[in-house]
Amino acid sequence: MSRINTNVPSQIAQRVLNTNRSSLDTSLERLSTGLRINRGKDDPAGLIASQNLRAEKASLNAAISNAERADQVVNIAEGGLNEVSGLLTELQSIITQTANTAGLSREEREANQLQIDSILQTIDRVSAATSFQGAKLLNGNFDYKTKSVNGVVNNFRVNGAKLQFNGTQDVNVVVTGSASVGGYVLSFGSANINLGGAGATDGANSRFVIEVGGAKGSRELSFASGTSVSTIRDTINSFTDVTGVKAVLSGSSGVRVVSTAYGSDQFVSLKVSNDGGISGGSGIYSLSAGNQNRAGAVASTFANATNKITANGKDVKATINGIVATTRGTTARINTDFLDVELDLKFDTAQTSAARLGAVTAFQITGGGADYQLAGRVDIGGKVGIGIGNVAVRSLGQTTANVISTAGGSAADKTFYLADLGAGSSLNVVDGNLTAAQMVVDRAIRDISSQRGRLGAFQKNTIGATIRSLGVAVENTSAAESVIRDADFATETASLTRNQILVSSAQQILGLANSQPQAALQLLG
Repeated sequence: MSRINTNVPSQIAQRVLNTNRSSLDTSLERLSTGLRINRGKDDPAGLIASQNLRAEKASLNAAISNAERADQVVNIAEGGLNEVSGLLTELQSIITQTANTAGLSREEREANQLQIDSILQTIDRVSAATSFQGAKLLNGNFDYKTKSVNGVVNNFRVNGAKLQFNGTQDVNVVVTGSASVGGYVLSFGSANINLGGAGATDGANSRFVIEVGGAKGSRELSFASGTSVSTIRDTINSFTDVTGVKAVLSGSSGVRVVSTAYGSDQFVSLKVSNDGGISGGSGIYSLSAGNQNRAGAVASTFANATNKITANGKDVKATINGIVATTRGTTARINTDFLDVELDLKFDTAQTSAARLGAVTAFQITGGGADYQLAGRVDIGGKVGIGIGNVAVRSLGQTTANVISTAGGSAADKTFYLADLGAGSSLNVVDGNLTAAQMVVDRAIRDISSQRGRLGAFQKNTIGATIRSLGVAVENTSAAESVIRDADFATETASLTRNQILVSSAQQILGLANSQPQAALQLLG
């Protein structure tokens, strides 16, 4: 070639040199930054994937931080509950000590009441003072808010719920089987029992001996001929606290003996050691399935009841929001990822079976609770909610005590709280009802223990497992991003060496290509 205006080999050498220099620059950039993708043109699809993974990793790290913060909040709440638990244990001891009335002077009981008042004030103070960054933890601030509570609900507790933003949650209950007490009707044929025929006053037939048992214990009772059914009722009721069995009149000649509570663990057992030759239309009847205030079929004669007979109660059967509930007595509970709620339903033994079944909206959850975002995606699936109830004495230890009137034989229910143990209240230890006081303290201890157990399970299983699983997710996400975006130094070092050699070679060739046109001068002579 003898043309000099256009040096094609030189242009080729320049193009190749520029390409090699660009490749060299890319290798140098990757080795200096440690990244294979530094800008979109390096790998458009890889850049999109790596940016998505980076965003996901940032969300996961934030969720881990949220879980750790939640753990700190629960630790503070647990510390307050632990102190309240210790105070309640001391309160239990004081009540038991004060019940020893013959061994204590009034002044000592009054001193114990001062201690109780101090404990109640301290519990309220702990409830109000336990906080995290100014947010009160034990005063009901993080309890769930509800409305439209149906009259069929005696009591309820929302332990956890997931609500949409500014949303509500209806709690719907379908009762498929009603709760019942265990019991029998004792029919004596007349208002006064007649043993061994008219006028019997001594001998084996002069006494009617029956053993009455329940969930708490049993007692053997003996009655003489002529004893009125109201006296039999009152005698059975005098042992209610130790037997778990109460009695009411059934007509003019019978006594209905039933368990004090509902449920399959409640029962009434009867054993007639001596029927006393009782005469008249007498015997033991089961309770009517449709109305437990009435007698049903004959269960046994008194003479044939020498072997113990037992009638158990039944647990309620229900579904809550479509989930089959775990039940005990009148209490039904479900515990799912979206709703953890416990209901105590009302049952009237005078209702028919049909009236006790059906579907109701128990109440509506309108907000509240302590919500934590424990997943990278901000949606209801990644949110965890837990309720922290109020531990003030006016809310703690809710107990319904059954007070049976010996005059009328009717039971009167009254609800008490821990605050009722204060001076001047109905459960004070100076002149109040110590049996009911201990029931309230027992319930308060169970309430606090239950709350501590729920918070502990939340820390161990929910928070702990979340932190561990999110940590693994961060590791895997980082590994995936690294594969896409990070530079492989072995590969880039080899590429750098290759590109350095190619640039040097291209520079040499460019020099040769530029010198070629000089050969045309030889043609000019």
